This record gives sequence, structure tokens and C-alpha cells, in this order.
Amino acid sequence: MTASLVDLNHPGHYLHWSFILISVANLIVIAVMVALFIAAISLPFLRVRAVPAKRDETPARTRGGGDVPDQPRTWTGGVRRLGLRFLPPQKLLPDAQPVYVASWAYVFGVATLGALVIVIASGITLSVEGPAWWHISDVGHFVNSIHLWSVELFMGFMTVHLWAKFWMAAWRGRRQATWITGVLCFLVAIFEAFSGYISQTNFDSQWIAFEAKDAFNAGGIGAFINPMNFGQAIMLHIALVPAAVLLLVGVHVLLVRIHGVVPPIDARPEDLRGENVPLEGEMSR
Repeated sequence: MTASLVDLNHPGHYLHWSFILISVANLIVIAVMVALFIAAISLPFLRVRAVPAKRDETPARTRGGGDVPDQPRTWTGGVRRLGLRFLPPQKLLPDAQPVYVASWAYVFGVATLGALVIVIASGITLSVEGPAWWHISDVGHFVNSIHLWSVELFMGFMTVHLWAKFWMAAWRGRRQATWITGVLCFLVAIFEAFSGYISQTNFDSQWIAFEAKDAFNAGGIGAFINPMNFGQAIMLHIALVPAAVLLLVGVHVLLVRIHGVVPPIDARPEDLRGENVPLEGEMSR
């Protein structure tokens, strides 16, 4: 009897009394919830040990408005202190930039972000309306074209941005993680573009998926990703891979804010005014 209660493949057991019909599983869940509710309102809460506040921190306030000298160590407070340590407001939202940023070499990063916003907006519209809409409707054709050309611009701007930062040795000044996240974003974006190609639901997408199947099987990943499965391809394109791209872009931008925009190799000391983190050993030239 006990084993049958937890066997999900076994027919359910029900209790019937007058007009009440309830399964044993639901009755157990209700009983557990009632027990948790009673325990929550009757048991005393765990006490948190208070520690003295640091001098540079604003003391916590009581509900009555008075200041208290001690405050508990909470994980939210720890996250706030860590965020302010590495990313204070003047770094997160700066109102001044170094003079060397006034160059076309520094434009393609923000141009990539602008194209990404259009890609996401047009892609959401296409995913909501569906393939029949973007193949038949005139508005669907227009939005599909916007999505296509914004993707072209996104990949083009990101490629030029990657080239420019490579020749500028953008990993200088403790910026290795910034460079690595940018390269990873470029590689993931390539797979995102591929999943978009095979999600077009036309002859081109069928041909690309059919040819890619052999490559995936030869690479040993055909058991996990089937390019000929439209449902899998479209979900990779609109859910999983975009989430990875947005995560990498977000981390990349935050790292740029933390470590600052990389200066040119031959930058002069006066050019570094307004830079977040001056580079050590680079101005000896």
C-alpha cells in the first residue's frame, strides 16, 4: 500500500465521503500545507546575530526612525557592498569619457548593441506571429526583412569591433575576462545565426539543415541537436541561445564598465583623463 502511494504509474487512490471526492495524494499535500502554516505562525523565528556596522556604512534604521549602531549581516547587503565596491554608480553610468573614445574604432561596440536591440524586438514579433505570417503577410515580410538586416548589421559590427580590439590588444590592463567574453559572444552568435537559417521554413533552410545533419553527426553532437527537427531548431533560436548571447553581452558590458574602455597602445598620459582604471606600465613609452 505504501509503495503504491508513491508510484506515479499506479492508478490513484481516492477517498469518497458524501459529496466529497479527493485523492489520497491531494489530501496528503493539503495536510502538509496546513502543518507548515501552523508551524510558521507558532514556532519562534531564528535570531540573527548582529555585528557592529562599519564606519563608512549607513547604519540601519528602525521602524520608528531611530538609528541603531548594529545591523545584521544579510546576503542582500553583501551583494550590495560587493556591487558598490567593483561597480560604483560613476562607473556604471558615467557622465564623461576619455578623449581617445572620440574615434570610429570605438563606435562599433555600441553599434553592435543597437543592432542587437532591433534583432530582439523583430525576433520577438516573428516568434509570436509564426512562420505563416512572415511568409504570407506583407507586414510579416517587412518585419522579417528588418530581422534579417539587423542580424547582418549585428554580425558585421561585432566582427569589426572584434578586429579593432584585437589589433588594439584589448586584453591589456587586467581586461582578459572582457576579451574572452567578447570572443565567446561572437562564437555563440554564429550558432544563433545558424539556428536562424534552419528556422526559415523554406527550401534554403531544409537544404542547410540536411547538409548540417551530417556535420553534426560527424562531430558527435547529432544525438543532442538535430538540425532537421524544426521544433528543436526554433526553440534553440528564440530561447536557449539568445539567453546565452544576452548573458555574455551583459557580462561583457559590465566588465567594460568595471575596467574601463581600453586606451590606444600609443595613448599619452593626458589622454587617460576620465578613464576608470589607468593601465600600469603602458605609459612608459
